[in-house]
Amino acid sequence: MRSKDEDLLKNIKQYLEQFCDINGYGPTIQEIANEMGISKASAFRYLATLEQSGQVSRSRKGYISNALAQPGSVMHSVPILGAVPCGPLTEAEECIEGYVRLPESFSGQGKFFILKASGNSMIGAGIEDGDLVLIRQQENAQVGDIVVALVDNEVTLKRLKYDTEKDAYYLHPENPQMDDIYVDQIQVQGVAVKVIKDLQQQM
Repeated sequence: MRSKDEDLLKNIKQYLEQFCDINGYGPTIQEIANEMGISKASAFRYLATLEQSGQVSRSRKGYISNALAQPGSVMHSVPILGAVPCGPLTEAEECIEGYVRLPESFSGQGKFFILKASGNSMIGAGIEDGDLVLIRQQENAQVGDIVVALVDNEVTLKRLKYDTEKDAYYLHPENPQMDDIYVDQIQVQGVAVKVIKDLQQQM
């Protein structure tokens, strides 16, 4: 098979995975043909090749990648949205730096993004500088949750607390050397659910 055919096989498989991530089911042959700019017959031949090699399977609604075919192994492409400070509040970074594919069995259901921790204000919660923090996107949170909070167009990662004496919510750093943050309004953008980090080797 010519190299351009190999590239098309790869593109079809990637499209299948992305389509399933978004819709929860696979595209039809016609949808694949339209996306790739090829005939329906050509799309069928390429899908047959992928199916014979065990890379895709048929479903009732269309074709799916075998990486997504088994129950409990649905994959999601989670965007990395840059760094979030674990120290003083700084300007939020909206730029997507890349994507990480995670199984639903790891992340759970919902819409997610990943932020890279910066600073050491959350070390008491096991979040260190450079760690990737998986965030479930939501606008509400419970007291005690670690949240991504937007305050005056600035973003930070802190634990949400409530002061009964002041009748006010505040942001608490998990570092005894840092002060709590009291503001008039806290806008929750998401709740931290997992931390992804590299293991440090002991010397």
